[in-house]
Amino acid sequence: MRNKLKHLVFTILVLQLVFISCKKPNEPNPSNGLVTSISIEGNNITDGNSTQMIAVVLPEEAVNKVVTWSVSNEDIATIDQNGLVTAVSNGNVIVTALATDGSEVKGTKLIAISGVTAPTFLVESITIVGSDITDGNEQQLSVDVLPVNATNKTVTWAVSNESIATISSDGLLTPIQNGSVTVTATAQDASGVQGQLEVTISGIEGLVVSSVTQILNALNNAKAGDVIYVRAGTYEFTSSININKNGQSGNPISLLVHPNDTERPLFDFSAMSENSSNRGINLSGSYWYIKGIDVYKAGDNGMFISGSNNLIEFCTFSENADTGLQIGNGASNNTVLNCDSYFNADSSLENADGFAAKLDVGSGNKFIGCRAWNNLDDGWDGYLRGADNVTTYYENCWAFRNGYLKNGAVGAGDGNGFKTGGSDGKDLKHNGEYRNCIAAGNLFDGFDHNSNRGSVLIYNGAAHDNGRNISFGTTNIAASLTIKNSISFESKSTDQLNADVTDITNNSWQDGLSATSADFVSVDIDELLSPRKEDGSLPDINYLHLVSGSDLINKGVDVGLPFLGSAPDLGAFELE
Repeated sequence: MRNKLKHLVFTILVLQLVFISCKKPNEPNPSNGLVTSISIEGNNITDGNSTQMIAVVLPEEAVNKVVTWSVSNEDIATIDQNGLVTAVSNGNVIVTALATDGSEVKGTKLIAISGVTAPTFLVESITIVGSDITDGNEQQLSVDVLPVNATNKTVTWAVSNESIATISSDGLLTPIQNGSVTVTATAQDASGVQGQLEVTISGIEGLVVSSVTQILNALNNAKAGDVIYVRAGTYEFTSSININKNGQSGNPISLLVHPNDTERPLFDFSAMSENSSNRGINLSGSYWYIKGIDVYKAGDNGMFISGSNNLIEFCTFSENADTGLQIGNGASNNTVLNCDSYFNADSSLENADGFAAKLDVGSGNKFIGCRAWNNLDDGWDGYLRGADNVTTYYENCWAFRNGYLKNGAVGAGDGNGFKTGGSDGKDLKHNGEYRNCIAAGNLFDGFDHNSNRGSVLIYNGAAHDNGRNISFGTTNIAASLTIKNSISFESKSTDQLNADVTDITNNSWQDGLSATSADFVSVDIDELLSPRKEDGSLPDINYLHLVSGSDLINKGVDVGLPFLGSAPDLGAFELE
């Protein structure tokens, strides 16, 4: 019996030795309580918050089931030692659970992180970068915003006094007049932080305006010697502008385009209805200088001048419901220089002219270097009612294609280039002096009598392709008609040259001469539409310039106008 027991013990020992010899060297021995496997349970994060990881440790009888937690990228997520994963940014991260019993067993799981929104960092300080303005010009301001990682660095801009300067939404500071202004930049986040800069403005010789309100205020408060600069842009007016302040001789009030602008200000009156009271600009003041303004679509005249001694330069008047620029109510000694008036038409298709010194106008008004085209009625109208024996002067003015609408259709107006006068009783005298003026392609007459009883003088004029180039009839005859050094050709009707007294010599139809298209470099009327020069003067064109060898060269007589040859050439241009 003892031998059998010894044999059994020996057999058990051998079997244990065999089992131990077959084990892998690093394999945990379940019999020693070590961890053999770890799996991780848990969900992805979709809301940018946290999720709990659970480590499933085997075997059940493992003595030490404690694990240490880690993640592959703490810029994506963090994990505490309880397995709570907290999102940091959107992305993927590997979670690892490592046994602490020395077995070196670990488990891993890929977790997707989403729904994380960037943290908000509020603005703490704003510094405005800029300086004083000493030359009257605009200045672009900027801001330094701290901290550098502030979530929203945008600011809103404001100035303490918009009569001194204005500021745009992107920080462009525009001076209006000399003085000091506080600029404020306010953070657009929830911080409410502001930065401020005191800017002193100097170097402005006038008042700069850039809004309808500023323009009207400046005009209402103007005094002799003031200069008002209008910034380029479109200004929409719903009612007439009334200019009634007076400058002084040698000390006018000026309304000018800003010298730094390459574009022009447009005064847009298109909101007006057509009505005789809806003029665009009523200039009743005297001694004004207005330059570089475009007047558009007024309900009546674009500009009506009833003051005196004003200078209107390099302006345009277009698509108004009556005459583009009209002078009346006794206005005298006004000068309209290098201005254009075109496409003016009223709904009756009868009354709108380009320019007019008419009705109760005073004497001594001048048009120099002006153009009028495609106006419904006349290029220039001198019809009188309430005034008599006044004189108007025209120099280097071009009237063409009047009587035709903007689209080229024939209107219901008179369609004259220069209507010299006329009156209800056909007895009033409007004296007119025309020097180097061109009338071309007008529907009716180029130079028109219209029962004007005054005296008319035409020196170095040119009339081409009008219904009738020159029309001074025998009914209600003019007091006198003087025409010298002028050209008339391709008239659709025979010219009429009648007056009580005539002095008509040295013209293209006299002394054996006859003008034809062969006498000219160009007879293309479209050239009269060429853009003006930068200073507003008339463009250089070839139209009606004489060709070398024309028999119209040196055939004029000295009338006090400059000429280059032995005698003046005929027409509006000297051969150079």
